[in-house]
Amino acid sequence: MLPLRSLRRRSALVSACLAFAFVSTAWVGAAEPADGSPSDRIVVYPQAASLFGPAASQRLIVQSAQGEDVGATIPESELQIELADPQLARIEGLTLYPLANGETTATIRAGSSTASIPVRVGGMDQPAQREFTRHVLPVLSKLGCNSGACHGALAGKGGLKLSLRGYDPASDHFALTKEANGRRVELADPGRSLLLAKPSGVLPHKGGLKFDVDSDEYRVLAEWISQGAPAPKADDAKLTKLEIFPPAALLAKDDAQPFVVTATYSDGRVEDVTRRTKFTSTNESVALIDEGGTAKVVGHGGGAISAWFSSQLAVAEVTVPYPHGVPDEVYAHAPRRNFIDDLSLARLERMNLEPSPRCDDQVFLRRVTLDLIGMQPTPEETVRFLDDPAPDKRDRLIEELLARDEFVDYWTYKWSDVLLVNGRRLRPDAVKAYYGWIREQVEQDVPWDEFARRIVTAQGEATEDGATNFYALHQDPETVSENVSQAFLGLSLACAKCHNHPLEKWTNDQYYAFANCFSRVRTKGWGGEPRNGDGKRTLYVATRGELIQPLTGKPQPPTPLDGEPMAFDDPTDRREALADWLVSPENPYFARAAANRVWASFFGVGLVEQVDDLRVSNPASDEPMLSALADKLVEHDFRVKALIRDIVSSETYQRSSEATEFNAGDERFYSRFYPRRLQAEVLHDVITQATGVPTNFDQIAFEGADKQKTDFYPVGTRATELYDSAVESYFLSTFGRNPRDITCECERSSDPSMVQALHLINGETLNKKLADEKSVVTQELAAWDDREGIVERAFLRTLCRRPTDLERKQARELLGDPPGEERRKRLEDLYWSLTSSREFLFQK
Repeated sequence: MLPLRSLRRRSALVSACLAFAFVSTAWVGAAEPADGSPSDRIVVYPQAASLFGPAASQRLIVQSAQGEDVGATIPESELQIELADPQLARIEGLTLYPLANGETTATIRAGSSTASIPVRVGGMDQPAQREFTRHVLPVLSKLGCNSGACHGALAGKGGLKLSLRGYDPASDHFALTKEANGRRVELADPGRSLLLAKPSGVLPHKGGLKFDVDSDEYRVLAEWISQGAPAPKADDAKLTKLEIFPPAALLAKDDAQPFVVTATYSDGRVEDVTRRTKFTSTNESVALIDEGGTAKVVGHGGGAISAWFSSQLAVAEVTVPYPHGVPDEVYAHAPRRNFIDDLSLARLERMNLEPSPRCDDQVFLRRVTLDLIGMQPTPEETVRFLDDPAPDKRDRLIEELLARDEFVDYWTYKWSDVLLVNGRRLRPDAVKAYYGWIREQVEQDVPWDEFARRIVTAQGEATEDGATNFYALHQDPETVSENVSQAFLGLSLACAKCHNHPLEKWTNDQYYAFANCFSRVRTKGWGGEPRNGDGKRTLYVATRGELIQPLTGKPQPPTPLDGEPMAFDDPTDRREALADWLVSPENPYFARAAANRVWASFFGVGLVEQVDDLRVSNPASDEPMLSALADKLVEHDFRVKALIRDIVSSETYQRSSEATEFNAGDERFYSRFYPRRLQAEVLHDVITQATGVPTNFDQIAFEGADKQKTDFYPVGTRATELYDSAVESYFLSTFGRNPRDITCECERSSDPSMVQALHLINGETLNKKLADEKSVVTQELAAWDDREGIVERAFLRTLCRRPTDLERKQARELLGDPPGEERRKRLEDLYWSLTSSREFLFQK
């Protein structure tokens, strides 16, 4: 029911507020059941047990399996375990302990199924040697002693300062053995060491009791002290691989799933480090994890368990299908257009989620037009499309939209968010050159790899080569490296600037090695004031210069992340080698980051969320889909427009937003289209379209500077055509536009607020445009006698569809047949009611 004018404010408030409410599995230790059936089996993790030294142990996990899916853990009471040679090892519960050097086999039986794994025992004739990095630091990290809340804080705690999570073993060893007159370790009598006496409760400890005197933690630290508290050495074995088992599991609600973590070292030793591992659940609405590594399934959906040990991470996938009985034929008979649909339906079938049916033509028309060009279709375009009986009209529409100038404008604006085109930090001419350069790349459909290469290796004068302004925004090697990584790889490196990254594998050394790739970039010739001067700024590359790592006082060899180091004395531009690594199809991050950004632009939710947070501990909701999209982008020679065509042509994109009985709980698997509020700039532009009154963006505001009258934005400029985020607009700020201060998608806000609702009700943007003498209301007054046509045109102009019979009747009653001035008020009411509705504010 359309709100009457007398109820306008109350109805608007309700309307506005309602609008805002809105691995592959490693088959190890697996065996066929005794009856030969391939459908059921057991899987034992890890694939082999390696026990080195008298103190070694290895816990086993036995999982049920059916087909290609690893299921729940089999309870110990249902298992039988035998060792071929019980003289070499013994088994207690599900844990193996060494007895003598040699090799044997452990056979596990569950019902009629069996599986065997090799067991190797070594080092039994050697005394247990405790190493500081391999054994001591993991104990301190697991207990939280070197966390940010304890001795790992910037200033330490209680007089003891350790590196955060043990990223600097040498300084930690010095702090524990040399500082405080060496009282923290007592070599002659380990039990008197403060390192043992305080956390075990023998002496007062503000951190409380951390372990008992008969615990494994106490034993490890005491043995290390008794062996002379040896310092870390350059030739100590390095951690080369961390694995978590099972790597993927298909579970049910209320299941308990234990995990085992093994560490492989450069000396060939493999150790069970589960006890020393810190576990985290990436989705606690699906699974919770305790300190011992046992997960409790609490809900349905997808999640992951991350395991952190000695600055390395491993992740296990947890899949909990919804309890829906969706028939197999639903997936078999679902429409498919391309690889996206094949992968999407496979994921939905795995999750027991029903795909919603295809959306109707009017929904598709508005959806794809908004997504491709940031505008709504005109009434004429809507009528033509809806009345077209051709079966290929959707594909033809997609091609028409991809070829429009508005597509270039809209996607230029999107990439300008990522690349921070910002008039508060650049001069007007530089802003214009930077934006113009980005627009030229989009217009020419420059491949994304070449696009990135041109930015990373840019040189020249700022107003002639707009790409050089990327370096004006990031003027030191550290900031440049962080923003290159965030923009093009979806990786946040900032935490590694001070210490090893706590959520990723990147170390402090790697951070400064990467940043050193940009240490020779120089600028000259600013001339005049930064914001108002007329001087020219030129970017060039020197042949000398290194970035010093504060921790060591020396530069790190310039090295791309996971790449090969470059020689210090090489005079060539290091950025060229960096760019080769960055855009290589073999780079595991570049194509994935771009594909994830593009996908999120059309679905509102990234396969990895947030879209620029592609760390190991934040896995994709559908890893096969993300991998396929990245591969397809490479196959398309990194042409983003081709990938966009694949996405919007798919049945997955064209699904209805209406939930069914069997997908209402889905928020990450794309069983339906997720309704979302229009982003600030697009919402502004569609209001302008609906009312027919453009906004006059003729002022640019700089922080701390006077407004400058410019000719950048003539009347009629859309919000998605603005060069930068410094343009003043209360509406855009209120509805959460990206201020482009940092390279992070989190800068854009879609959070609802009462201020937004009130602005739609009583604010100037909508009401002032409707009251303008040049608005569509004035035009329709001249056609008052054709009230049926007025109603139809109003719906076509705002909601991109014809009204239903009921809506037509309600709107006709709202208009009535009043005299004079009342006619305009009622027309304004009609347009106001439609443009403040949830259907208008949201994309569905």
